[in-house]
Amino acid sequence: MTTDNVTTVLAEFARVAKALANPVRLHLLDLLSQAERNVEDLATAAGVPIGNTSAQLKVLRDAGLVCSRRDGTRIYYRLAGDDVAALYASLRQVTRRRAPEAEAPRVVPLRVAASDATITREELLRRRGDGRTLLIDVRPAVEYLAAHIPGAISMPVEELRTRVEELPVGAEVVVYCRSSHCLLAREALWLLKSHGRCARRLEEGMLEWRLQRFPLASGRPKPRRQLPVTPVREREHSAVRGA
Repeated sequence: MTTDNVTTVLAEFARVAKALANPVRLHLLDLLSQAERNVEDLATAAGVPIGNTSAQLKVLRDAGLVCSRRDGTRIYYRLAGDDVAALYASLRQVTRRRAPEAEAPRVVPLRVAASDATITREELLRRRGDGRTLLIDVRPAVEYLAAHIPGAISMPVEELRTRVEELPVGAEVVVYCRSSHCLLAREALWLLKSHGRCARRLEEGMLEWRLQRFPLASGRPKPRRQLPVTPVREREHSAVRGA
């Protein structure tokens, strides 16, 4: 390969890297790693004007990181593939190791960081069927509907504030959100502990769970009279891996 060819290839690498070098675009990738969304929803979730959101999405699309589709008058965006999600996750991991000041607990209130207690993915899977573990997804409902851990109950943080007393007494509550850096689960954990509940946070979130090809469910479960203590089922895990 000639020097010119190497330069051309590296220029493409740089173009993709440049598309990542913007906090708004990274926020959009974070949101899209959870669910497909239209421009208006992304703008609201990211707290960015619609015009700016559209401009940043165009940069991501031109770099091949996201895809779009039109449905009537609305345009929906999604990640171009799992490799993009893996790239985003790797960027987070490298930043976490090489720039410790970016670690999430450093930017959350001390009251929240002090209450942090975690459970590993492996331990959660081992506890399936124990009848004592209640798994709660604290992400926004749209993300839960797109994909969630089987058996998880959707209870966004704002909703959890008014429903803590509904949780079964004697259950250990495990909460999770978007990724290992997500602040929603930490806030939920503090809320549960402040109400005297036994609770822990899943060390990783939906992003890491999905990339490891662990079981997934989608849609809204059938309504139940009482909140169940529902484990992650081994047979669902096996079914997904065999798909």
